[in-house]
Amino acid sequence: MNLLYSISVSKLLRLGLAVLSFLYVISSEASNQESKRWYVSCELSSKYVWRGLEYGKSPTVFPGLNYEKGAFLGSISGAYAVDGSHQEVDLGLSYTIKDLVTVGLNDYYYPSAVGQRDSYFRLKSIETGHYVEASATVTPTKIPLWFKLSCYVYGADKDSTGKQAYSSYAEVGYQYVFKNEDVLSLSVGASLNKGFYTDYERGFNVVNIALKYESTLMFNNFKLPVSASYVLNPYRNKSYFTFSVYFSTK
Repeated sequence: MNLLYSISVSKLLRLGLAVLSFLYVISSEASNQESKRWYVSCELSSKYVWRGLEYGKSPTVFPGLNYEKGAFLGSISGAYAVDGSHQEVDLGLSYTIKDLVTVGLNDYYYPSAVGQRDSYFRLKSIETGHYVEASATVTPTKIPLWFKLSCYVYGADKDSTGKQAYSSYAEVGYQYVFKNEDVLSLSVGASLNKGFYTDYERGFNVVNIALKYESTLMFNNFKLPVSASYVLNPYRNKSYFTFSVYFSTK
């Protein structure tokens, strides 16, 4: 009886240890999966140029905190010029449908632009420094193209009369992926109305032509993504050449 009892207890202990080990492995994997959804990113750029527009007068740091789960992406990011000539705090949400259409909502805030009136929680449309933008990007799976349409739907985007301008931007782009996974892309973007991109003075105008090359520098087993871009803004008669390096814990 004692022998049978001790054998049963031994089996139960082994079974219990096996179950605990299994649960530990499952919980560890779940924890690892959860941690992988959060990642930190940072871009260092020689010049901040976005959609053909220049921000600040010096190299800029773009830190970011991101959460990605399936088709959903949430981000908190910033932009800080080294000489203090530009500051920016952005919030973003996006969702991708069937790897084809990505819809997004972004909030752009520029402390350096609102100056003494800087108050992050001043949210009334007539006085806020926030620019809220809705966007949709289509990326066909069989051809290396993308189509983007965006519009400021709330906030500081006002015309000369103080009315909401609904500044709209459209972009079409093409990319070619080399065998070594380097990427060469060309995009053309235009302002669709009298809005933010044309100083609220003119309607349809091409404001952004960008040629970009993305590659990777290798340091033993360490990979450092880099890119170089030539940007032309025909509306403003301006051109820029920028270089960026990227870091990410993803």
